[in-house]
Amino acid sequence: MSHSDFSTLPLPAPLLDSIQQLGYQQMTPIQRAALPVILGGEDLIARARTGSGKTAAFGIGLLAPLNPAFLGCQALVLSPTRELAGQTADALRALARGTGNIKILPLAGGTPFGPQAASLEQGAHIIVGTPGRVRDHLQRGTLKLDRLNCLVLDEADRMLDMGFIEVISEIIECTPSRRQTLLFSATYPPGIEGLAGRFMRNPQQVVIEETEVRNPISQRFYEVSAEQRLPAVLRLLAAERPQPCMVFCQTRQQCQQLQQLLNGNRVSALALHGDMEQRERDQVLALFANQSCSVLVATDVAARGIDIEGVAAVINAELSPDPAVHTHRIGRSGRAGQPGLALSLVTPAEQGRARRIEEALGEPLNWASLDRLPEHLDKPLLPPMRTLAVAGGRKDKVRPGDLLGALTGEAGLPGDAIGKISISDFQALVAVRWDLAQTALERLEQGKIKGRRFKVRLL
Repeated sequence: MSHSDFSTLPLPAPLLDSIQQLGYQQMTPIQRAALPVILGGEDLIARARTGSGKTAAFGIGLLAPLNPAFLGCQALVLSPTRELAGQTADALRALARGTGNIKILPLAGGTPFGPQAASLEQGAHIIVGTPGRVRDHLQRGTLKLDRLNCLVLDEADRMLDMGFIEVISEIIECTPSRRQTLLFSATYPPGIEGLAGRFMRNPQQVVIEETEVRNPISQRFYEVSAEQRLPAVLRLLAAERPQPCMVFCQTRQQCQQLQQLLNGNRVSALALHGDMEQRERDQVLALFANQSCSVLVATDVAARGIDIEGVAAVINAELSPDPAVHTHRIGRSGRAGQPGLALSLVTPAEQGRARRIEEALGEPLNWASLDRLPEHLDKPLLPPMRTLAVAGGRKDKVRPGDLLGALTGEAGLPGDAIGKISISDFQALVAVRWDLAQTALERLEQGKIKGRRFKVRLL
């Protein structure tokens, strides 16, 4: 038996079963180093990059000692953004699937306070939230942390960058002094050390250094005039046809203009920027994540916290002034060890930005000619899936298996035609293969889910 097998850890059998069903074969380096410390009840400072398996590391560590019989907050995970909090809550639910009635509740801004307070009144074992909304609930008395066993600060460096240090401090003051504290961070700025010194007890430290480039990302830079910038994005898409693809812009106006240009040229594109309503933002992210949208056009601020796997390419419609932001942008391409592609457009006014990226890379940039690229798409760039929105969610006791069963059972669709299923409190989104989406809609409208009829529409 390998020392990387999860079965070597003192984990409950239902949790081991869930781990196996999720397809986790071996522990990643961060899991192998961190889990014995976490399961031993010690405080931990872990430094590892995003995508290293840290969510499963602290998730398994939280769930193993959990007492299902006590419906109070036993573990709290603080996340920098609403999107990351939602992704983490989903990952924990998947791990807890076989353990029984474990309630995991996300608390984040952008959603009404009242329903969250009502859910808290019914009790929850694990809370996953953003610092601001968690503090709001503590101040209003709708959340109590007096029985908390474990606190997780996820992506602590980003929370500090976003100015959450005082809010986090206020939250920690509301927790028992003898709780376990786990701090996960990609970097280790001075603020992290100060935070650890104030609130942690003799923490163990785990650092997972990258011994090789995370993913081989091929970069190409194209010099363009300011007028060529947006049409050049279309030419890059015509040449490479990457799916899914993220395009980064500097402003909301640039995002909207590029989305309109792409949609007008038979490219399935959605925009994501800071002026959007939260519900609209959530829907855009869901459609991109479930392959119902080919191109996501986003600003850096709006894209903060997005962790979408399998992005085929990143296009920089405009270079960021900060080389670190450039690196973070292109790091979304080529996830899970797959080769990535990053294409950047550079106007004469942005040559200084390009030089700073070159200095950070420590090697010359790879320049290519735009003239060799096609001027138009030879055929539309459409996504492989479309999304059905079902007017029923967690509050209606609708689960992914219910939707999958309805579509593959009575509706008669093949199992491989159904993609990602995401469920919120009052709605479920189901990705269905493009050519069968209309059929799925008609059959769900005529049939039932869990013996009930729900309104269904195609997004």
